[in-house]
Amino acid sequence: MILHQQFVRIAKLNEKKLAIIDRTLNRRVTYKRALIGSLILVKKFQAFAPGFLGIMLPNSAGSVLSVLATLMSGRVPVMINYSTGAAANCEYAQKKCAFKTIITSKALCEKINCRHVEGMVYLEDIMKSVSFFDKLKAALKAGLSTERLLKQIHQGDEDDTLLILFTSGSEKDPKGVQLTHRNISANYHSLIHAYTLTSDDIFLANLPYFHVFGQTANLWVPLATGMTIVTYANPLDSKTICDIVREEKVTLMAGTPTFFWGYLRNSKRGDFDSVRILLTGADKCPDALRESFLKQHNKVLLEAYGATETSPGITVNTLEHNRPGSVGLPLQGVQVRVENYETGEPCATGEIGKILVKGDNVMKGYFDDFEQTSLSIRHGWYDTGDMGYMDADGFLWHVGRLKRFLKIGGEMVSLIKVEDVLEKLLPPDVECCVVEVPDAMRGAKIVAAVTQGIDEKTTLKRMAEQLPKIAIPSKFIVIPELPKTGSGKIDFKTITEKVRDIIQGR
Repeated sequence: MILHQQFVRIAKLNEKKLAIIDRTLNRRVTYKRALIGSLILVKKFQAFAPGFLGIMLPNSAGSVLSVLATLMSGRVPVMINYSTGAAANCEYAQKKCAFKTIITSKALCEKINCRHVEGMVYLEDIMKSVSFFDKLKAALKAGLSTERLLKQIHQGDEDDTLLILFTSGSEKDPKGVQLTHRNISANYHSLIHAYTLTSDDIFLANLPYFHVFGQTANLWVPLATGMTIVTYANPLDSKTICDIVREEKVTLMAGTPTFFWGYLRNSKRGDFDSVRILLTGADKCPDALRESFLKQHNKVLLEAYGATETSPGITVNTLEHNRPGSVGLPLQGVQVRVENYETGEPCATGEIGKILVKGDNVMKGYFDDFEQTSLSIRHGWYDTGDMGYMDADGFLWHVGRLKRFLKIGGEMVSLIKVEDVLEKLLPPDVECCVVEVPDAMRGAKIVAAVTQGIDEKTTLKRMAEQLPKIAIPSKFIVIPELPKTGSGKIDFKTITEKVRDIIQGR
């Protein structure tokens, strides 16, 4: 499925239906208006150099139409993270992918205090340049038959790059992930099957489009199905999000645990009555969050697992097949293999090993990085770098990144396991992150970062009842706010650096 062409087909079939409810700018856009708006931008974007086109926009009607217009004009969107270090991210993307033009917004740049980067073109200026004749030509083109209109826009192939997304960089420098139309389409079909999604659904689009979770769940799944999407730019504005869900009668929501904690704390009974699927991913879902949603809203929070490189879905829990604590069953068309991290042999049921994935959802490769692509994909199998195990019923249990395991005294210790035990002993409003720091005696030791001071003596005593001595943190360090990536994931790299600096007195 060529996704921008699928949008055209859907738009022609559903002209009067709302495509986008933009709660950032308070606009309501029908599929017909969305098609016309995209065609107006196509003409404007054709003035830019062919190849890549940077997109740095918050979730809104403008960002949706910009992505569509980029593809319709035969260009490839490079999605840029604006949540932290926006200017540096722009320059990194430009250098990595060798392009110049970035479509962004003056309002966004002012709000995040991002300086002008050479090559930036502001959407507000583009829209001011739109003439009556531009609108008329686009409207006439939109009125053509579907087949004639499809011949007027870029054709393409399923194996063409749909877009480039950058990995979070929570552990090292971001990599440019090339996802094709086939990749995202494979996930689209798998998710439609798993959750029985229909055009009657209303999807909250609050996940940033520079993140794969947002691209698939909040853009392509709804637009390719004919749903209405409700865009809002700030997923951390929890009170407003709860109001939007209630007022717009949202039926589908996806988010990270960080976002869902915010929604839980700022919601009131009835806010989520219309929602039939609440899907969480990107980080481990704490039991307390799952239990609190069930208690407060009588809603089941379903955990899924994926990666930027897999478009992103790998496994999901559904209402019919849900095993809390696991990350679910493999999606239709996705193969999952768990192998011994040293020998490469398949692991037995319940045995922890590396998680590998195979299917049409696996990326084309890292842009301009053949070596890293070759290391990550072998014989069609993508090495996620994650550790987990399969239970007897085929549910996958994720236990953390391989890089979040350390060898202390010859034994493997899971930092995720340590976090899991600690998390259950802390007050609900205290976050934690467990990191590794060098140790002259044992090579490495464990330090726990917490957002508030705690009763360390009692906590350590209770942890010792559940963990071996080598897995007990040697020290607690208070960091009032744990750094996170734009998608809401814990930024392990930054936290580790902060902890090491504090220990070394820097």
